[in-house]
Amino acid sequence: MKIMRPLGAVGIVASAALVLAACGSDPAASNSSNSSSAAAPAATGTAQVDCGGKSPLSGEGSTAQNNAIDVFKLAYGKQCSGQQVNYTASGSGAGVKQFNGNQVDFGGTDSPATKTDLDAANKRCGAPAWNIPLVVGPVAVGYHLQGVDKLTLTPSVIAKIFTGAIKNWNDPAIKAVKGNESVTFPDKAIQVVSRSDESGTTDNFQKYLGAAAPADWTKGAGKKFNGGVGNGASGSNGVATTVKGADGSITYVEGAFAKDGVTPALIDSGSGGVELSAQNVAKSLDAATFLTPGSNDLALDLNKIYASNTPGAYPLLLTTYELVCSKYSNPDVSKALKAFLTVSATTGQQQLSAKGYVPIPQSLQDKVLTAIKAIS
Repeated sequence: MKIMRPLGAVGIVASAALVLAACGSDPAASNSSNSSSAAAPAATGTAQVDCGGKSPLSGEGSTAQNNAIDVFKLAYGKQCSGQQVNYTASGSGAGVKQFNGNQVDFGGTDSPATKTDLDAANKRCGAPAWNIPLVVGPVAVGYHLQGVDKLTLTPSVIAKIFTGAIKNWNDPAIKAVKGNESVTFPDKAIQVVSRSDESGTTDNFQKYLGAAAPADWTKGAGKKFNGGVGNGASGSNGVATTVKGADGSITYVEGAFAKDGVTPALIDSGSGGVELSAQNVAKSLDAATFLTPGSNDLALDLNKIYASNTPGAYPLLLTTYELVCSKYSNPDVSKALKAFLTVSATTGQQQLSAKGYVPIPQSLQDKVLTAIKAIS
């Protein structure tokens, strides 16, 4: 199964119209993974950009959005000739720390900054710091098991695997999941692979398990993996590479990395197994709300999505954010950052489908552009 297949022009508009529609006033709705939804307005591909300012800009953090940032940088360079951005994909935890330490102009994180981190960011900025969402993508429960090309897991089974309560692939609990009846599972130990670095992907994954399987996942959330089993690898590419080379292994990783030997499992939240796809991610976002509605801090509250049982909806996803100052002491930084973020939220979105992400629709884009414009 190829995940997040590159879409043609029509497909890009369709997926953009679907995803995060609930953040606006006209959510799209669909009850089947194979049916089409009424389209919300698609995101615009252009916006007025005032080029100039600091070059290169500096950013650091989330590895999940690294491929998207590469797209954004190219689009920015084309639209603002000579302007550059240096981004280090070191993980969300490092990105937030470097931003709060005034070492980079923006930080990339796979989950909204915690209150403690946001307080430190406010102090660094001398003004409120904001989470600006630019990249949406699913998280795969990716596995490598010879002879098993299709696997369905429930939140409970996933939680038990990642706590070590289920240790073997031929465990009856896995076989009992609807869709696995005809699968022959080997008597082979499950090798859990987690992120060894602090990661927003880990935070989102653990929040998902806590919301979707609270009786089986009591380990809490956070950017450090709390499951207590398996081995760690650094970065999204690190866990994906490890799983590719280890038969019987399983991990959690951004959907864009679930390919070429890492197969994403279907997730059954109670209404049947759901495949990881842009359309199915879009359906899950009908329940999305903002943590601080009415403000320019656009952190999303995903807990309702994680605990949902919407037929045909893929619930395990993350949104990556750029942690920025609402006011910078250096006007050259704010000018360049506003230009880069504006390009990223418009022109840059048009090529994300081919990289395994889902473009944002107008409903969210309007709020993002409003926040970017307010940066000074």
